[in-house]
Amino acid sequence: MTSTRTRNQSTAPWTADPERWPDVAVAAGSPARAAVAQAVFGTAVARLPVRVRLPDGSPHGGGDADAPVMHIRQPREFFRRFGASGLIGFGESYMAGEWDSPDLTGLLTVFAAHATELVPPWLQRLRRLAVRHQPPDDLQTIAGARRNIGRHYDLSNGLFALFLDETMTYSAALFPERDGAPAAGDLAEAQRRKVDRLLDRAGVGPGCRLLEVGTGWGELAIRAARRGATVRTITISREQQELAARRVAEAGLAGRVSVELRDYRDLDGRFDAICSVEMLEAVGERYWDAYFAALDRHLAPGGRIGLQTITMPHDRMLATRHTYTWIQKYIFPGGLLPSVTAIGDSLARTTLRITGREDFGAHYAETLRIWRERFGAQAARVATLGFDEVFNRMWTFYLCYAEAGFRAGYIDVSQLTLARI
Repeated sequence: MTSTRTRNQSTAPWTADPERWPDVAVAAGSPARAAVAQAVFGTAVARLPVRVRLPDGSPHGGGDADAPVMHIRQPREFFRRFGASGLIGFGESYMAGEWDSPDLTGLLTVFAAHATELVPPWLQRLRRLAVRHQPPDDLQTIAGARRNIGRHYDLSNGLFALFLDETMTYSAALFPERDGAPAAGDLAEAQRRKVDRLLDRAGVGPGCRLLEVGTGWGELAIRAARRGATVRTITISREQQELAARRVAEAGLAGRVSVELRDYRDLDGRFDAICSVEMLEAVGERYWDAYFAALDRHLAPGGRIGLQTITMPHDRMLATRHTYTWIQKYIFPGGLLPSVTAIGDSLARTTLRITGREDFGAHYAETLRIWRERFGAQAARVATLGFDEVFNRMWTFYLCYAEAGFRAGYIDVSQLTLARI
Protein backbone atom coordinates (compact mmCIF):
# COMPACT_ATOMS: atom_id res chain seq x y z
CA MET A 1 0.00 0.00 0.00
CA THR A 2 1.64 3.23 -1.14
CA SER A 3 0.64 6.71 -0.01
CA THR A 4 1.12 10.34 -0.87
CA ARG A 5 0.65 12.77 2.00
CA THR A 6 -1.35 15.83 0.98
CA ARG A 7 -1.29 18.16 3.97
CA ASN A 8 -3.78 20.73 2.70
CA GLN A 9 -6.39 18.01 2.18
CA SER A 10 -5.85 16.15 5.43
CA THR A 11 -5.30 18.51 8.33
CA ALA A 12 -8.04 18.20 10.97
CA PRO A 13 -9.92 21.46 11.67
CA TRP A 14 -8.93 21.30 15.37
CA THR A 15 -5.83 20.65 17.44
CA ALA A 16 -5.84 18.24 20.37
CA ASP A 17 -4.93 19.91 23.65
CA PRO A 18 -1.56 18.29 24.55
CA GLU A 19 -2.24 18.56 28.28
CA ARG A 20 -5.63 16.90 28.08
CA TRP A 21 -4.89 14.52 25.19
CA PRO A 22 -1.09 13.97 25.18
CA ASP A 23 -1.19 10.76 23.13
CA VAL A 24 -3.64 12.22 20.60
CA ALA A 25 -1.81 15.52 20.13
CA VAL A 26 1.40 13.82 18.93
CA ALA A 27 1.67 10.88 16.54
CA ALA A 28 4.61 9.09 18.10
CA GLY A 29 6.23 6.01 16.63
CA SER A 30 9.24 4.99 14.57
CA PRO A 31 9.28 5.00 10.75
CA ALA A 32 10.39 1.35 10.78
CA ARG A 33 7.40 0.19 12.81
CA ALA A 34 5.14 2.41 10.70
CA ALA A 35 6.39 0.65 7.56
CA VAL A 36 5.62 -2.77 9.07
CA ALA A 37 2.17 -1.55 10.16
CA GLN A 38 1.46 -0.22 6.67
CA ALA A 39 2.39 -3.55 5.07
CA VAL A 40 0.33 -5.58 7.55
CA PHE A 41 -2.64 -3.25 7.22
CA GLY A 42 -2.52 -3.34 3.42
CA THR A 43 -2.39 -7.14 3.36
CA ALA A 44 -5.25 -7.41 5.84
CA VAL A 45 -7.68 -5.01 4.14
CA ALA A 46 -6.99 -6.61 0.75
CA ARG A 47 -8.84 -9.68 2.08
CA LEU A 48 -11.69 -7.81 3.74
CA PRO A 49 -14.98 -6.41 2.37
CA VAL A 50 -13.90 -2.80 2.95
CA ARG A 51 -12.52 0.01 0.82
CA VAL A 52 -9.62 2.20 1.93
CA ARG A 53 -8.79 5.49 0.25
CA LEU A 54 -5.62 7.53 0.67
CA PRO A 55 -5.18 11.25 -0.10
CA ASP A 56 -3.82 10.52 -3.58
CA GLY A 57 -7.14 8.85 -4.40
CA SER A 58 -5.67 5.35 -4.70
CA PRO A 59 -8.17 2.64 -3.66
CA HIS A 60 -7.27 -0.34 -1.51
CA GLY A 61 -9.18 -3.15 0.16
CA GLY A 62 -11.19 -6.10 -1.04
CA GLY A 63 -14.64 -4.54 -0.88
CA ASP A 64 -17.07 -3.79 -3.68
CA ALA A 65 -18.85 -0.51 -4.33
CA ASP A 66 -21.24 -1.09 -1.42
CA ALA A 67 -18.55 -1.88 1.15
CA PRO A 68 -17.83 0.58 3.98
CA VAL A 69 -15.11 3.11 3.17
CA MET A 70 -12.19 4.24 5.32
CA HIS A 71 -10.63 7.57 4.32
CA ILE A 72 -7.07 7.86 5.63
CA ARG A 73 -6.39 11.59 5.45
CA GLN A 74 -2.99 11.60 7.16
CA PRO A 75 -1.28 8.29 6.30
CA ARG A 76 2.09 9.07 7.90
CA GLU A 77 0.53 9.83 11.28
CA PHE A 78 -1.97 6.97 11.03
CA PHE A 79 0.68 4.31 10.37
CA ARG A 80 3.03 5.72 12.98
CA ARG A 81 0.34 5.39 15.63
CA PHE A 82 -0.78 1.99 14.39
CA GLY A 83 2.78 0.72 14.35
CA ALA A 84 3.55 2.07 17.81
CA SER A 85 0.47 0.92 19.72
CA GLY A 86 -1.79 -1.19 17.49
CA LEU A 87 -5.49 -0.78 18.14
CA ILE A 88 -4.91 1.94 20.73
CA GLY A 89 -3.15 3.91 18.01
CA PHE A 90 -5.94 3.06 15.57
CA GLY A 91 -8.49 4.66 17.91
CA GLU A 92 -6.26 7.61 18.78
CA SER A 93 -5.75 8.31 15.09
CA TYR A 94 -9.52 8.54 14.68
CA MET A 95 -9.72 10.88 17.68
CA ALA A 96 -7.06 13.07 16.02
CA GLY A 97 -9.07 13.23 12.79
CA GLU A 98 -6.42 11.42 10.75
CA TRP A 99 -8.96 9.01 9.33
CA ASP A 100 -12.73 8.83 9.06
CA SER A 101 -15.58 6.84 7.58
CA PRO A 102 -19.12 7.72 6.50
CA ASP A 103 -20.15 4.32 7.94
CA LEU A 104 -17.94 3.96 10.98
CA THR A 105 -20.08 1.24 12.57
CA GLY A 106 -20.14 -0.79 9.37
CA LEU A 107 -16.38 -0.49 8.96
CA LEU A 108 -15.67 -1.48 12.56
CA THR A 109 -18.13 -4.38 12.27
CA VAL A 110 -16.07 -5.84 9.42
CA PHE A 111 -12.88 -5.48 11.45
CA ALA A 112 -14.53 -7.03 14.53
CA ALA A 113 -15.87 -9.96 12.51
CA HIS A 114 -12.34 -10.70 11.26
CA ALA A 115 -10.44 -9.74 14.42
CA THR A 116 -8.55 -13.03 14.67
CA GLU A 117 -7.35 -12.78 11.05
CA LEU A 118 -6.07 -9.21 10.95
CA VAL A 119 -2.58 -9.84 12.36
CA PRO A 120 -0.43 -12.66 10.96
CA PRO A 121 0.44 -15.42 13.48
CA TRP A 122 4.17 -14.59 13.38
CA LEU A 123 3.45 -10.98 14.27
CA GLN A 124 0.99 -12.01 17.00
CA ARG A 125 3.81 -13.98 18.65
CA LEU A 126 6.08 -10.93 18.56
CA ARG A 127 3.24 -8.75 19.81
CA ARG A 128 2.86 -10.87 22.94
CA LEU A 129 6.46 -10.02 23.85
CA ALA A 130 5.78 -6.29 23.78
CA VAL A 131 2.13 -6.16 24.83
CA ARG A 132 1.23 -3.31 27.17
CA HIS A 133 -0.43 -4.19 30.45
CA GLN A 134 -2.96 -2.14 32.35
CA PRO A 135 -1.33 0.59 34.46
CA PRO A 136 -1.09 -0.29 38.18
CA ASP A 137 -3.22 2.76 39.01
CA ASP A 138 -6.12 1.20 37.06
CA LEU A 139 -6.36 -1.85 39.33
CA GLN A 140 -9.83 -2.08 40.86
CA THR A 141 -8.83 -1.77 44.48
CA ILE A 142 -11.40 0.12 46.55
CA ALA A 143 -9.53 3.38 45.95
CA GLY A 144 -8.75 2.51 42.33
CA ALA A 145 -12.33 1.56 41.56
CA ARG A 146 -13.60 4.93 42.81
CA ARG A 147 -11.00 6.71 40.72
CA ASN A 148 -11.81 4.65 37.62
CA ILE A 149 -15.57 5.02 37.94
CA GLY A 150 -15.16 8.76 38.24
CA ARG A 151 -13.37 8.87 34.88
CA HIS A 152 -16.51 7.61 33.14
CA TYR A 153 -19.74 7.83 35.13
CA ASP A 154 -18.85 11.12 36.80
CA LEU A 155 -18.14 12.92 33.53
CA SER A 156 -21.53 14.66 33.66
CA ASN A 157 -25.11 13.55 34.22
CA GLY A 158 -25.98 16.06 31.52
CA LEU A 159 -23.77 14.24 29.01
CA PHE A 160 -25.52 10.91 29.55
CA ALA A 161 -28.94 12.58 29.45
CA LEU A 162 -28.18 13.70 25.88
CA PHE A 163 -28.37 10.18 24.48
CA LEU A 164 -30.08 7.97 27.08
CA ASP A 165 -33.87 7.76 27.32
CA GLU A 166 -36.08 9.06 30.12
CA THR A 167 -35.25 6.07 32.35
CA MET A 168 -31.53 7.03 32.30
CA THR A 169 -30.67 3.37 31.82
CA TYR A 170 -27.13 2.76 30.53
CA SER A 171 -27.22 -0.94 29.64
CA ALA A 172 -28.72 -3.25 27.02
CA ALA A 173 -32.43 -2.84 26.40
CA LEU A 174 -34.75 -5.73 25.55
CA PHE A 175 -36.92 -5.04 22.51
CA PRO A 176 -39.87 -6.98 21.14
CA GLU A 177 -38.75 -9.57 18.58
CA ARG A 178 -39.87 -10.19 15.04
CA ASP A 179 -38.61 -13.27 13.19
CA GLY A 180 -36.06 -13.86 15.94
CA ALA A 181 -34.51 -10.39 15.74
CA PRO A 182 -35.08 -7.26 17.82
CA ALA A 183 -37.78 -5.08 16.29
CA ALA A 184 -37.66 -1.32 16.34
CA GLY A 185 -39.48 0.03 19.36
CA ASP A 186 -39.52 2.65 22.08
CA LEU A 187 -36.19 2.59 23.92
CA ALA A 188 -37.60 3.54 27.32
CA GLU A 189 -40.16 0.75 27.12
CA ALA A 190 -37.46 -1.70 26.05
CA GLN A 191 -35.35 -0.67 29.03
CA ARG A 192 -38.26 -1.21 31.42
CA ARG A 193 -38.84 -4.63 29.85
CA LYS A 194 -35.18 -5.52 30.52
CA VAL A 195 -35.37 -4.34 34.13
CA ASP A 196 -38.60 -6.25 34.76
CA ARG A 197 -37.11 -9.43 33.26
CA LEU A 198 -34.16 -9.20 35.66
CA LEU A 199 -36.39 -8.47 38.67
CA ASP A 200 -38.43 -11.53 37.75
CA ARG A 201 -35.26 -13.63 37.63
CA ALA A 202 -34.40 -12.53 41.16
CA GLY A 203 -37.96 -13.10 42.40
CA VAL A 204 -38.48 -9.49 43.48
CA GLY A 205 -41.98 -8.81 44.82
CA PRO A 206 -43.90 -7.39 47.80
CA GLY A 207 -41.93 -7.54 51.05
CA CYS A 208 -38.68 -8.54 49.31
CA ARG A 209 -35.41 -7.15 50.64
CA LEU A 210 -33.41 -6.30 47.51
CA LEU A 211 -29.75 -5.38 47.20
CA GLU A 212 -28.72 -3.71 43.95
CA VAL A 213 -24.98 -3.69 43.28
CA GLY A 214 -24.35 -0.81 40.89
CA THR A 215 -27.16 1.75 41.02
CA GLY A 216 -26.88 3.36 37.64
CA TRP A 217 -29.30 6.27 37.72
CA GLY A 218 -31.95 4.48 39.76
CA GLU A 219 -34.45 2.92 37.36
CA LEU A 220 -34.17 -0.65 38.65
CA ALA A 221 -34.46 0.48 42.28
CA ILE A 222 -37.55 2.52 41.45
CA ARG A 223 -39.27 -0.32 39.62
CA ALA A 224 -38.41 -2.78 42.39
CA ALA A 225 -39.83 -0.44 45.04
CA ARG A 226 -43.03 -0.08 43.03
CA ARG A 227 -43.36 -3.87 43.26
CA GLY A 228 -43.37 -3.51 47.04
CA ALA A 229 -39.70 -4.32 47.68
CA THR A 230 -37.42 -2.55 50.12
CA VAL A 231 -34.28 -1.63 48.18
CA ARG A 232 -30.72 -0.92 49.22
CA THR A 233 -28.75 0.18 46.16
CA ILE A 234 -25.04 0.98 46.15
CA THR A 235 -22.78 2.89 43.76
CA ILE A 236 -19.32 4.45 43.88
CA SER A 237 -20.27 7.24 41.46
CA ARG A 238 -21.16 10.49 43.21
CA GLU A 239 -22.95 11.81 40.13
CA GLN A 240 -25.10 8.68 39.92
CA GLN A 241 -25.87 8.66 43.63
CA GLU A 242 -27.02 12.28 43.50
CA LEU A 243 -29.32 11.86 40.50
CA ALA A 244 -30.62 8.43 41.53
CA ALA A 245 -31.54 9.72 45.01
CA ARG A 246 -33.33 12.67 43.46
CA ARG A 247 -35.27 10.43 41.06
CA VAL A 248 -36.25 8.12 43.92
CA ALA A 249 -37.51 11.08 45.96
CA GLU A 250 -39.43 12.51 43.00
CA ALA A 251 -41.09 9.10 42.56
CA GLY A 252 -42.24 9.25 46.20
CA LEU A 253 -40.20 6.17 47.11
CA ALA A 254 -37.57 7.57 49.46
CA GLY A 255 -39.02 5.49 52.30
CA ARG A 256 -38.46 2.27 50.35
CA VAL A 257 -35.10 2.96 48.66
CA SER A 258 -31.74 3.94 50.12
CA VAL A 259 -29.05 5.03 47.65
CA GLU A 260 -25.59 4.65 49.19
CA LEU A 261 -22.09 5.63 48.08
CA ARG A 262 -20.50 2.30 48.96
CA ASP A 263 -18.22 -0.35 47.47
CA TYR A 264 -19.54 -3.91 47.16
CA ARG A 265 -16.64 -5.02 49.38
CA ASP A 266 -17.88 -2.80 52.20
CA LEU A 267 -21.37 -4.20 52.80
CA ASP A 268 -23.31 -5.78 55.62
CA GLY A 269 -26.66 -7.55 55.86
CA ARG A 270 -28.47 -10.32 53.98
CA PHE A 271 -31.06 -9.90 51.27
CA ASP A 272 -33.81 -11.99 49.72
CA ALA A 273 -32.72 -10.96 46.24
CA ILE A 274 -29.73 -9.29 44.58
CA CYS A 275 -29.57 -7.59 41.19
CA SER A 276 -26.53 -6.27 39.37
CA VAL A 277 -26.63 -4.85 35.85
CA GLU A 278 -23.46 -4.60 33.78
CA MET A 279 -21.19 -4.00 36.72
CA LEU A 280 -19.13 -7.19 36.57
CA GLU A 281 -17.31 -5.83 33.49
CA ALA A 282 -15.84 -3.07 35.66
CA VAL A 283 -14.82 -5.31 38.58
CA GLY A 284 -11.55 -6.49 37.03
CA GLU A 285 -10.45 -10.11 36.68
CA ARG A 286 -8.39 -10.01 39.87
CA TYR A 287 -11.52 -9.19 41.88
CA TRP A 288 -14.14 -11.46 40.27
CA ASP A 289 -13.84 -13.95 43.13
CA ALA A 290 -14.29 -11.16 45.70
CA TYR A 291 -17.36 -9.89 43.83
CA PHE A 292 -19.08 -13.28 43.69
CA ALA A 293 -18.06 -14.06 47.27
CA ALA A 294 -19.81 -10.84 48.33
CA LEU A 295 -22.98 -11.80 46.45
CA ASP A 296 -22.86 -15.24 48.07
CA ARG A 297 -22.29 -13.78 51.52
CA HIS A 298 -25.17 -11.29 51.33
CA LEU A 299 -27.81 -13.56 49.74
CA ALA A 300 -30.26 -14.96 52.28
CA PRO A 301 -31.18 -18.67 52.20
CA GLY A 302 -33.59 -19.39 49.36
CA GLY A 303 -32.77 -16.13 47.59
CA ARG A 304 -31.92 -15.58 43.93
CA ILE A 305 -29.67 -13.22 41.99
CA GLY A 306 -30.40 -11.53 38.67
CA LEU A 307 -27.11 -10.69 36.95
CA GLN A 308 -26.74 -8.92 33.60
CA THR A 309 -23.29 -8.76 32.06
CA ILE A 310 -21.53 -8.24 28.76
CA THR A 311 -19.53 -11.35 27.83
CA MET A 312 -17.02 -12.53 25.28
CA PRO A 313 -16.07 -16.04 24.11
CA HIS A 314 -13.75 -17.76 26.57
CA ASP A 315 -10.91 -18.27 24.08
CA ARG A 316 -10.93 -14.57 23.15
CA MET A 317 -11.01 -13.57 26.81
CA LEU A 318 -7.98 -15.72 27.52
CA ALA A 319 -6.13 -14.33 24.50
CA THR A 320 -6.77 -10.68 25.38
CA ARG A 321 -7.03 -10.66 29.19
CA HIS A 322 -3.57 -9.12 29.68
CA THR A 323 -3.77 -6.67 26.80
CA TYR A 324 -4.19 -2.96 27.45
CA THR A 325 -6.89 -1.79 25.03
CA TRP A 326 -8.24 1.48 23.70
CA ILE A 327 -11.47 0.93 25.66
CA GLN A 328 -9.52 0.49 28.89
CA LYS A 329 -7.36 3.54 28.24
CA TYR A 330 -10.15 5.94 27.33
CA ILE A 331 -13.56 4.56 28.37
CA PHE A 332 -13.54 1.87 31.09
CA PRO A 333 -10.20 1.83 32.94
CA GLY A 334 -9.46 -1.33 34.87
CA GLY A 335 -12.22 -3.43 33.36
CA LEU A 336 -12.36 -6.75 31.54
CA LEU A 337 -15.27 -8.52 29.86
CA PRO A 338 -15.75 -11.98 31.38
CA SER A 339 -16.79 -15.13 29.59
CA VAL A 340 -19.67 -17.23 30.89
CA THR A 341 -17.09 -19.97 31.48
CA ALA A 342 -15.01 -17.62 33.64
CA ILE A 343 -18.12 -16.65 35.61
CA GLY A 344 -18.88 -20.32 36.21
CA ASP A 345 -15.30 -20.96 37.31
CA SER A 346 -15.50 -18.12 39.83
CA LEU A 347 -18.91 -19.24 41.08
CA ALA A 348 -17.47 -22.71 41.71
CA ARG A 349 -15.64 -21.14 44.65
CA THR A 350 -18.98 -20.08 46.16
CA THR A 351 -22.26 -21.84 46.90
CA LEU A 352 -23.90 -20.16 43.88
CA ARG A 353 -24.51 -21.65 40.44
CA ILE A 354 -26.00 -20.45 37.15
CA THR A 355 -29.57 -21.76 36.96
CA GLY A 356 -30.88 -19.70 34.05
CA ARG A 357 -29.44 -17.78 31.11
CA GLU A 358 -30.63 -15.59 28.24
CA ASP A 359 -28.29 -14.06 25.63
CA PHE A 360 -29.49 -11.03 23.66
CA GLY A 361 -26.50 -9.38 22.00
CA ALA A 362 -28.50 -8.26 18.96
CA HIS A 363 -30.64 -6.18 21.32
CA TYR A 364 -27.53 -4.41 22.59
CA ALA A 365 -26.54 -3.57 19.03
CA GLU A 366 -29.96 -1.96 18.55
CA THR A 367 -29.64 -0.10 21.86
CA LEU A 368 -26.24 1.25 20.83
CA ARG A 369 -27.53 2.26 17.41
CA ILE A 370 -30.12 4.48 19.08
CA TRP A 371 -27.56 5.93 21.52
CA ARG A 372 -25.12 6.58 18.66
CA GLU A 373 -27.70 8.40 16.57
CA ARG A 374 -28.89 10.47 19.52
CA PHE A 375 -25.37 11.40 20.51
CA GLY A 376 -24.49 12.33 16.94
CA ALA A 377 -27.44 14.69 16.80
CA GLN A 378 -26.28 16.48 19.96
CA ALA A 379 -22.78 17.65 18.97
CA ALA A 380 -23.54 21.32 19.69
CA ARG A 381 -24.92 20.54 23.13
CA VAL A 382 -21.94 18.30 23.92
CA ALA A 383 -19.73 21.33 23.31
CA THR A 384 -21.80 23.52 25.64
CA LEU A 385 -21.11 21.00 28.43
CA GLY A 386 -17.39 21.68 28.05
CA PHE A 387 -16.36 18.66 25.97
CA ASP A 388 -14.10 19.32 22.99
CA GLU A 389 -13.97 17.83 19.50
CA VAL A 390 -11.50 15.12 20.52
CA PHE A 391 -13.90 13.96 23.23
CA ASN A 392 -16.78 14.03 20.76
CA ARG A 393 -14.86 11.79 18.35
CA MET A 394 -13.72 9.55 21.20
CA TRP A 395 -17.29 9.00 22.37
CA THR A 396 -18.52 8.45 18.81
CA PHE A 397 -15.77 5.88 18.25
CA TYR A 398 -16.68 4.17 21.53
CA LEU A 399 -20.38 3.84 20.68
CA CYS A 400 -19.64 2.60 17.15
CA TYR A 401 -16.90 0.27 18.42
CA ALA A 402 -19.27 -1.30 20.94
CA GLU A 403 -22.14 -1.61 18.46
CA ALA A 404 -19.79 -3.25 15.96
CA GLY A 405 -18.70 -5.82 18.55
CA PHE A 406 -22.29 -6.92 19.13
CA ARG A 407 -23.20 -6.87 15.43
CA ALA A 408 -20.19 -9.05 14.61
CA GLY A 409 -20.91 -11.44 17.50
CA TYR A 410 -17.47 -10.69 18.97
CA ILE A 411 -19.17 -9.83 22.26
CA ASP A 412 -22.58 -10.68 23.72
CA VAL A 413 -24.76 -9.77 26.68
CA SER A 414 -26.44 -12.19 29.04
CA GLN A 415 -28.96 -12.20 31.85
CA LEU A 416 -28.10 -14.93 34.34
CA THR A 417 -30.04 -16.33 37.26
CA LEU A 418 -27.81 -17.37 40.15
CA ALA A 419 -29.00 -19.52 43.04
CA ARG A 420 -27.88 -22.18 45.47
CA ILE A 421 -28.64 -25.70 44.28
